[in-house]
Amino acid sequence: MISKHEPGGVSIFPSPARRGDLVTITYNGLLANSGADQVYLYTGYGPMWHDKQYIRMQKMGNNWERTIPINRGENLHFCFKDSANNWDNNNGHNWTVTIH
Repeated sequence: MISKHEPGGVSIFPSPARRGDLVTITYNGLLANSGADQVYLYTGYGPMWHDKQYIRMQKMGNNWERTIPINRGENLHFCFKDSANNWDNNNGHNWTVTIH
């Protein structure tokens, strides 16, 4: 399956995903291109962002990457922040992984 590329230098694999899948999110957006020393993935499920968490991403060349389990059947929403508390939230729209 080919990864889904989103605006802002984000890719998601696999997409769509199913509950129980491992999903890899790769980030090479605004924060990565501004020289962030650490990037965190901020995630939550459904319209109310249930099970919110900050997840430390790993530097992989010019990208930041993290593989996470899909624990709920609701869509996964996410955005990014760096260690200086700068955010990349896709111009207020965040990113969403469709969960089937």
